[in-house]
Amino acid sequence: MNLHDSLTSPVSESMNFLNEIAHRYPDAISLAAGRPFEGFFDLDDVPRYLQLHRQYLMGRHGGDETAVRRTLLQYGRTKGIIHELIAEHLRVDEGITADPEHLVVTVGCQEALYLVLRALRRTERDALLAVAPCYVGVHGAAGLVDMPVLPVAESPERGIDPADLRARLAQARAEGLTPRACYLVPDFANPSGVRLDLETRRELLELAEAEDLLLLEDNPYGLFGTPGGPPTLKALDRRARVVHLGSFAKTGLPGARVGYVLADQEVAGGVLADQLAKLKSMLTVNTSPIAQSVIGGKLLANDFSLRAANTREREVYARNLSQVLDGLRERFAGEPGIGWNTPAGGFFLLLRVPFAAGDELLERCAEEFRVLWTPVHHFYADARPRPVMRLSFSHLQPEEIDEALNRLAEFIRYCIRRID
Repeated sequence: MNLHDSLTSPVSESMNFLNEIAHRYPDAISLAAGRPFEGFFDLDDVPRYLQLHRQYLMGRHGGDETAVRRTLLQYGRTKGIIHELIAEHLRVDEGITADPEHLVVTVGCQEALYLVLRALRRTERDALLAVAPCYVGVHGAAGLVDMPVLPVAESPERGIDPADLRARLAQARAEGLTPRACYLVPDFANPSGVRLDLETRRELLELAEAEDLLLLEDNPYGLFGTPGGPPTLKALDRRARVVHLGSFAKTGLPGARVGYVLADQEVAGGVLADQLAKLKSMLTVNTSPIAQSVIGGKLLANDFSLRAANTREREVYARNLSQVLDGLRERFAGEPGIGWNTPAGGFFLLLRVPFAAGDELLERCAEEFRVLWTPVHHFYADARPRPVMRLSFSHLQPEEIDEALNRLAEFIRYCIRRID
């Protein structure tokens, strides 16, 4: 029996393979996992956040305990029950003015991405553009809706090459395709860690308007840079060209699995958010009200500012990034064929090596050198090894970083000796 083509694509195996490697070698230090730092997680926060949101709902419902109980424990509103709290958070932290009715609360950001692509994909000619390399989940979601992903060149300095985006648009249309949107992570992208400057953001908005293109802005890491960075694309958007995808996995609590999409575009049938809600009602029906309540409580506890709530985490990520960069310089400065980029924040950076770093080498590294990293080919949605590794440092303690880099340096020199 044949099944959907997405199940045989390289993307379908990526997450399973990487998780399996980590499971098989539990003593390996992971420079692969892009998880938030767990040192500040506290189980006692969960009931506290629930209680805060419950009190908020009591006020909203005039003290009607039955209405509050129904809101939290019954099947809920498809678009979500914390939409007005998210809208206030976006205003406080991102300078985004959002109508709460233009928000759909989703099961993680991955569902938000899937819903948008499902809505945009009408015919076999529709296509998505995305900076290459990019988050593997984009390729996965696009594959599920049978939407080809057309690569756009990444610029090490600007994050995306606008000239290449224009060229890809022209080429796609010449081939009979209809580019519907361009996906990008403007702040500390996965896997590169690159951040778009203000000039590039404005150029992209002008290009999107001129080319009748949507920009799908995924923003999981934007709060983890130095305050005072460039505004989000959505904060600069004046012509509804940006669909803003958000997640509380990094800034709230990953176990809650709560994300959202801000989609204020006028489309056939009304506003895009309403159409996405129709799709969601046939997919997950609604996002867990209890999970939403935990996130809602955290927003209330911090006056809607997750930037303020993540001060300690931001310090950890900045410290870890600095330690990794210093550690790479100490171990590899001046060595031929080895180099790395220097992000200003986020969870990731790219390390260039003088050999093809694929899955087979990763497994050998895990088994013999007890350190993990991510082969960058997973972010191109193919199986062709490239001489680049993604290193993640967000979840590690300082002593783990030092030991991981020692093991990685030993592995890299072992591989170089084999080449020589």
